[in-house]
Amino acid sequence: MVFEMQKSLVPKLFTVIKDYDRGQFARDLVAGVLVGIIAIPLSIALAIASGVGPAMGLYTAAVAGFLIAFFGGSRVQIGGPTAAFVPVVYAVVQEYGIDGLMVASLMAGGLLVLMGVLRLGGMIKYIPYPVVTGFTAGIAVAIGVKQLKDFSGMAVEGLPGEFLPMCKVYWENLGRIDWVTLGLGLGSLVMILGWGKLPFKWVKFVPGSLVAILVVTIGVVLMGEHWGMNGVATIGSRFGDLKGGLPELTLPQGVDWDMVRNLIGPAVTIAVLAGVESLLSAVVADGMIGGHHRSNAELVGQGLANIGSVMFGGIPATGAIARTAANVRSGGRTPVAGIVHAITVLLIVVVLMPYAKMIPLTTLAAVLLVVAYNMGDWQAFRDLGKGPKSDGVVFVLTFGLTVVFDLVVAIEVGMVLAVLLFMKRMADVSEVKFLSLDSEEANVFGEQGGDVLHDGELRGELMRKYGEELVVYEISGPFFFGAADKFVDLTRKNGAGIGGDVKGIVIKMNAVPAMDATGMHYLETFVRVCQKQGVGVYLVGVQDQPMGAMWKRGLVGMLGEGRVCDEIGDAIGQYEKDQRAVEARDIGAGQIVMA
Repeated sequence: MVFEMQKSLVPKLFTVIKDYDRGQFARDLVAGVLVGIIAIPLSIALAIASGVGPAMGLYTAAVAGFLIAFFGGSRVQIGGPTAAFVPVVYAVVQEYGIDGLMVASLMAGGLLVLMGVLRLGGMIKYIPYPVVTGFTAGIAVAIGVKQLKDFSGMAVEGLPGEFLPMCKVYWENLGRIDWVTLGLGLGSLVMILGWGKLPFKWVKFVPGSLVAILVVTIGVVLMGEHWGMNGVATIGSRFGDLKGGLPELTLPQGVDWDMVRNLIGPAVTIAVLAGVESLLSAVVADGMIGGHHRSNAELVGQGLANIGSVMFGGIPATGAIARTAANVRSGGRTPVAGIVHAITVLLIVVVLMPYAKMIPLTTLAAVLLVVAYNMGDWQAFRDLGKGPKSDGVVFVLTFGLTVVFDLVVAIEVGMVLAVLLFMKRMADVSEVKFLSLDSEEANVFGEQGGDVLHDGELRGELMRKYGEELVVYEISGPFFFGAADKFVDLTRKNGAGIGGDVKGIVIKMNAVPAMDATGMHYLETFVRVCQKQGVGVYLVGVQDQPMGAMWKRGLVGMLGEGRVCDEIGDAIGQYEKDQRAVEARDIGAGQIVMA
């Protein structure tokens, strides 16, 4: 067991490298180079959309991509900047600057490492699907709307980070659209979408985003003066000259406790996003290669990558599903492909970075519009009426809060609402019944081949023998705080099943898979009330989890020996034994009085 726990933290690279050969290296090399080329335009576009310089996106792909491949738990994961981080990073940079972003990312990285060390990788699966699809679609809309400024060339300074104020600014400045820039943006969009539809096999090895950037950039540089494109905004016009070179170690400056405290929320958001997206990507990759990732090692790798990324001039990073899928389709099967991808990006940064200043911002906006569309699960809107209404409510609410407010609020509210609705659903399926032996409904307790109440004649005999002195309850479904009130209401309605000639109560629990402290408390209280009235309580068919809880609470001992039974027949046998003991005690007491 200890070995398995330790193995869950071992990077996948250390395992697969044992059987590595030159043939696989050749395939990983090709895949890594191709994915590195794909990552270039995306990294630049995502960095600019996040409110930072283009070089930071490339450094993220290089540094974080290397660390995720080296320390992560997936064979084929490709790490780098992703669209999910754009709203969070943009908000942090606008309020706290680059130093604030570094602090939030460092805290998020530490949190991810801690989650991995504590073996919490499996906990990510407990985030409901409607919450994930809701905030993903919300992020997609937020990213897409934010690109409209650069896509249309709208002359606006200081675009707000919030959705509604941003829309208000767009509405008020519709007359300031640059139509040449918009035309180039639409042309870029057509090239990106149409490139993959060309009838050539080699097309799939060259990303349409890279083709659009090269074609539009060259066109603007060569024909700008003749076609009136001099006013088209480029990376250089916004960020100035760009210098290539290796990333340098940097540390945040001017950090104080107030900043750290205020950035705890964004740090948790970054950590959750990085964990969820990387593990989702790893699961998708597992399905493509028939493998199995190590979720805890993946979280540790993601944490180290986020720490390393911001310390070497980058931004938050996580596993990128699209780039990971491209890696698999290109033949990558080991983390070596991810390492090659990182080295490829770094070489391009060192050699070609100065030329990136010529890239029109409208083309990068077109790239991100396609990314935003592809990341959203728009089918979920069409399927709203096909699934449970509660899931639809969670999805729509999470989506709306992500767009209008921010991701932190959306995840918090979405998770709380999903949990509450789930508890209600579990409470609805939980049921408590009160039956006497002379009830025809008593047959519901029957089990094929085993339960005495399944035998009508025997049940009739028991009825004639015991009449109203023995009654039966059945609890089905989880017996937790959301359903325990049903038991309380029923027992109160029936006088706790006590009254008249009642001497014994059987509670059948075969269909109770779990019990919490509230359910235990009410059951214990019920037993105490019955014992004060001289009524015996007999539990039947208790499953493992409730039985363990009862032993720890001391309820089994309180009930008395033999009163926790496997079958109703055993409970009735114990009841008869108890009644004979009571009768013998009463006779003995009577003889003493007579004497």
